[in-house]
Amino acid sequence: MSAEPLGPAKLLLGGKYVEGECGHITVLDKYRRAPMGEIALPSPEQVRAAAECAHAAFRRGSPSAYDRGRILDRAADLLAASASEFIGILQREAGFTAADGRAEVARSVETLRLSAVEARQLTGDVIPLAGAPGQAGRLGFTLRVPLGVVVAITPFNSPLNTVLHKVAPALAVGNAVILKPSSATPFSAWRLTMLLQEAGVPSGFLSLLYGGAAEVRALLQQPEIRYIAFTGSTEVGRLLQQQAGLRRTQMELGSIAFTILCADANLDVALPKIIGAAYRKAGQVCTSIQTLLVHESLEEEALARLTHLTRELPFGDPTRSDTIVGPLISEEAAIRVDEWIAEALYAGARRLAGGPRQGSVIPPTLLTGVDPRVRLACQEAFGPVMCVEPFAKLDDALERINATPYGLATGIFTGRLHEAFVAARRLEVGTVHVNETSSSRVDLMPYGGSKDSGFGREGPHYAAREMTEERMITFADMSETVA
Repeated sequence: MSAEPLGPAKLLLGGKYVEGECGHITVLDKYRRAPMGEIALPSPEQVRAAAECAHAAFRRGSPSAYDRGRILDRAADLLAASASEFIGILQREAGFTAADGRAEVARSVETLRLSAVEARQLTGDVIPLAGAPGQAGRLGFTLRVPLGVVVAITPFNSPLNTVLHKVAPALAVGNAVILKPSSATPFSAWRLTMLLQEAGVPSGFLSLLYGGAAEVRALLQQPEIRYIAFTGSTEVGRLLQQQAGLRRTQMELGSIAFTILCADANLDVALPKIIGAAYRKAGQVCTSIQTLLVHESLEEEALARLTHLTRELPFGDPTRSDTIVGPLISEEAAIRVDEWIAEALYAGARRLAGGPRQGSVIPPTLLTGVDPRVRLACQEAFGPVMCVEPFAKLDDALERINATPYGLATGIFTGRLHEAFVAARRLEVGTVHVNETSSSRVDLMPYGGSKDSGFGREGPHYAAREMTEERMITFADMSETVA
């Protein structure tokens, strides 16, 4: 993998890459913690220009549905052909292992293809007006029309696929998009915008800005913005929602993800999936298993087997082919997770696997006996740490999950239909996975949370509908009216 500097990544405004007017910031390689490139910061005037360019492009009109689908299919082909390049970028900017990078790119190709389908088949409904009193001869139907300018604010932990879950459906239905990726992982988004332009996205329909809170505040002050799609923390989501006013939003926010092992769970099937769900991407996924609830009859066996599996996971340099757990997004993040582990151990927890922090790397950690008052038990860790708690009755497990302020996804392993249906009905989460972990996700499904985990749904079909509005059209038969 090349260690050549990337960038400087410029802004994309009006179909052209331009230098930022407020200098540059340096982006670090997440494992080596050495500079890997720079990104340009926009001035308030450039933020304003991005909104104006996007709005002007939208007003000129988007390509036909067929052409939008063709553009997205072409982008999928280009991304598949550039997979090795993108994997290399992801290993450096996000600390992804090779396996995580391959999965990210493969899923991103699929997201583009699913969005291409949505471009071609977006439809409204026929409304049976003639079935109402006095409405003989009238026809009614709805059109789904684009909202206008969509802002996509994306996180570091899925810097390609989450970007596409917002950008691709927005383009599919004819919106213009302003993308503001995480400043920690900007280069995959920068390279993606080049690829989308090469695929044929018209000038002005895609803009790219970098920055942080100040740039986002400036963006949301622009009256042309009609939709805000955000993935990030609950705290930031609340602030964005306040600024959004009457504009539509999609918020995918924080989580404490649980998975349940019922008494009849097949451990041979469940445990390898649980290990992957807890530690892939170094646990930096909103649905990574933070707490595993294990029926007390399985606790001894499950702990023994999980301890062995966790201790066997190779961790460290993400460029090594065998590495499973790479670095966290920053050394500061690793220090925070390390402090939370230490707090739990001081309060009486037992560490079954794990060890000292190594720079930005936290060895995959397995804990039991965690005090419910410590941060690992009640706040989102976002690191490679899994806590195991026993339960006696399914009701106890469900109450433990519902007691948190979050509700994104939960997994439950059971062969009993009754228990599966009870969990499906009672869990206050956006998704319940039966015989899969909380971290299971298929890109065509609706994805989103409830409570403090946000609202709105990703998944190209569902996002496409949220990024459009329904327009009612009626026709009256004038010949019947005259008669």
